Amino acid sequence: MTERYAATALTAYAEALFAAAGLDADKARMVAPLMVEADLMGHTTHGLQLVPPYLAALADGSMTGSGQPAVLADRGPVVSWDGRRLSGVWLTAAAVDLAVERARLYGTGTVSIRRAHHIACLAAFLERATRHGMMVTLACSDPSVASVAPFGGTRAVYTPDPIAVGIPTGGDPILVDISASITTNGLTGRLHKEGRALDHPWVLDAGGNPSTDPGVLFTDPPGTILPVGGLDHGHKGYGMALIVESLTQALAGHGRADPAEGWGAGVYVQVYDPTAFAGVDAFTRQTDWLAEACRGNPPRPGVEAVRLPGDGALARKRAALKDGVALYPGIVDGLRTWADKLGVAPPVPL
Repeated sequence: MTERYAATALTAYAEALFAAAGLDADKARMVAPLMVEADLMGHTTHGLQLVPPYLAALADGSMTGSGQPAVLADRGPVVSWDGRRLSGVWLTAAAVDLAVERARLYGTGTVSIRRAHHIACLAAFLERATRHGMMVTLACSDPSVASVAPFGGTRAVYTPDPIAVGIPTGGDPILVDISASITTNGLTGRLHKEGRALDHPWVLDAGGNPSTDPGVLFTDPPGTILPVGGLDHGHKGYGMALIVESLTQALAGHGRADPAEGWGAGVYVQVYDPTAFAGVDAFTRQTDWLAEACRGNPPRPGVEAVRLPGDGALARKRAALKDGVALYPGIVDGLRTWADKLGVAPPVPL
């Protein structure tokens, strides 16, 4: 029988682990529920699975445990931070909250962050804006890591470069979380560790040949992940990656042109307040129509119903909050190793 845990217990567990490892208490309180949120939504490679490497980063000093970001610029609706290698999850959440606050004043608020640590699951941040009736765009990249080649190439230049958008409606928000690559480092790493293949040839070996074996990414020289669109239309994912790289690195003034600093992120956050445009009612009239038109679309054979991005994640979240969270195999053991080391008591399954 699969063990399930109360989301509140997992949140308290993660918070205690972070605090014991040296993360400021206020940051641990903000980071912990966001890590659990990813698992609630089904993004199991970017939730509690990342807590052990984050704790290791706090232990070796590659993640800063205390302090505030340095303000590089503040022109009202536009703010730029140097994250000082602080928790990327905390920085991103704080950036979304600040962007919401500035959007109330100026109609839109934008925050760029350089030198953040890794930021985990983008989708987990979106409701911080949509619950206020605001639309949000969030993107990140890691200038110290490369696993995706430009379309037509064979050597990695950039990361999967995710971008997420939260769109308010009269009901559930639309939560888009996509990458410029056809798959992710998290999934390929997990499948490689488990000795499993990809569903389709989403990677190239070092010679540029398509493969379903994630192991080609771990050779010397390594292969690469294909951009969205694959061998046929990968120029689209390539273009998307160039946009994300520019938003997350060029605006913040730190990126691949600088010496690598280790696992981390450049981050871009922009929030839009519909009241500063045509108004909330006008905004949701359009987004409600779009949502209804998509969900009501006749499904093709083999498809039960057309869903909107976020429908599945929010349904999984509601079920997990009601029935408990079933963690992906290996996550509990990884957390327990650190719990023993830090003297933190693990939660009891439901």
